[in-house]
Amino acid sequence: MSSGGPERPQLVAHVQQALNYTLFDCKWVPRSARLLCLGSAARGTGLLQLYELRGGRLALLREIEKAKPIKCGTFGATSLQQRYLATGDFGGNLNIWNLEAPEIPVYSVKGHKEIINSIDGVGGLGIGEGAPEIVTGSRDGTVKVWDPRQKDTPVANMEPVQGESKRDCWTVAFGNAYNQEERVVCAGYDNGDIKLFDLKTMSLRWETNIKNGVCSVEFDRKDVNMNKLVATSLEGKFHVFDMRTQHPTKGFASVSEKAQKSTIWQVRHLPQNRDIFMTSGGAGSLHLWKYEYPAQRSKKDSEGAEMGVAGSVSLLQNVTLSTQPISSLDWSPDKKGLCVCGAFDQTVRVLIVTKLNKV
Repeated sequence: MSSGGPERPQLVAHVQQALNYTLFDCKWVPRSARLLCLGSAARGTGLLQLYELRGGRLALLREIEKAKPIKCGTFGATSLQQRYLATGDFGGNLNIWNLEAPEIPVYSVKGHKEIINSIDGVGGLGIGEGAPEIVTGSRDGTVKVWDPRQKDTPVANMEPVQGESKRDCWTVAFGNAYNQEERVVCAGYDNGDIKLFDLKTMSLRWETNIKNGVCSVEFDRKDVNMNKLVATSLEGKFHVFDMRTQHPTKGFASVSEKAQKSTIWQVRHLPQNRDIFMTSGGAGSLHLWKYEYPAQRSKKDSEGAEMGVAGSVSLLQNVTLSTQPISSLDWSPDKKGLCVCGAFDQTVRVLIVTKLNKV
């Protein structure tokens, strides 16, 4: 069936809004028609803008300027009542903001020596078990886990061992938070390393290298027994790892796909269907993918050890929106198919993806 077939999802550009600053991240505010844009003003300060989707336009509700450019944000560790936003900035600071009173952060820590490239949260929004925690990954080579109820010191600090060179950490994600005890952090680095840290045992559980800088990692869901992980790279490839079966020497089975010639900046799974995900690219494009499981997800090797079997990936739809890279992407957690993306052409776009229940 051609990609223009009647049952194929369509990616419809609904609203676009030009901004006068560099946009690094955009996020839906849970349980609302509001979204946030985070970035850097021309004079080197940080900007946080709150918009509301009103029919066919975005209305600016609030603009807050901060000392340092803001690189990334998450709502993942907050309650649905509070909806506090955690951000990482160019000064290595982790701040948590009450958007109703955003003048002073409700929590602040100088988390890293250099820029915080990536942030993720878990244990909030009624998703996942266990304590609310935030993970930050930085150019200083460290990955740290924070409990906002504990001031100043991280609950976990993953850094290079003595004598190992420090690598720029570009992306972090929580997973496996299906009960009070279990939790993992996956981190991707500029040299292609992917590391899986087990927070229950405080140990490195698995590592691999995909030969190219890892731009984005995400589990299909944070609050289930580890199922799938997608990692995207600098040279247009992404890898889907089946995280259910870990072979003692071979690790996790994976399938890789060359999506395009340019960098894949982000991957985001559709919250309402974990087998559908979107990637955003350096050529200003979005690609919508579907993962198909194999007939059997594991098999025994010649030694009798269980090993995973990778599935396959098919392209559902793609669209080019910009001449500049689309660097941030977020699905609405509440309205299926509603999506926001930010690009380096200083534009934020809201899209509606149709027919998602047909695939």
